[in-house]
This record gives sequence, C-alpha cells and structure tokens, in this order.
Amino acid sequence: MKLKLDLHDIYNRGGEIDRALRAIIDEAVAKKAPLVEIIPGKGSGQLKKHVLRFLERKDVKALYHRVEKDKDNFGRVFVHFRWK
Repeated sequence: MKLKLDLHDIYNRGGEIDRALRAIIDEAVAKKAPLVEIIPGKGSGQLKKHVLRFLERKDVKALYHRVEKDKDNFGRVFVHFRWK
C-alpha cells in the first residue's frame, strides 16, 4: 500500500501544508504503510524545500526510515517506513 499526497492545490498556504504533511505521516503510521509519495511539484523548488525541512524535524524524523528524492522526477519525494 502506498499513500499519496499532492500539494499542488495548497502550495501557497503554509499552515495547511504542514497539517497535510502531518496527517499523511500519521496515517502512514496508523496503517503501517511502507511508502508515502509526496508531490510538491516542480516549480521554483520552494515547496519541495519546505517539505524536506518538515521531514527533517526531530519529531517527524523519528517516525520514518528514510527519504528518497525521485531522480527521474524533481517534483516528487518518497518517504519510506520500516515496520517490524
């Protein structure tokens, strides 16, 4: 199961972006999903930086295994989880 979050619709609303990111991470933890795909889009790269900064927060970083930036598509980030 892969969860997906497309940020195109809320790209200019910082508070909503953080809430959406937190919600998808919490959903992945609750459902024990192995992968979350976050789509900030290509644009100027500011939204992707915001997403990566969110994922680097200590409280969030403790929840996932690793982050993978898609080498073929700049506008996509994968968050991998490891469940025992």
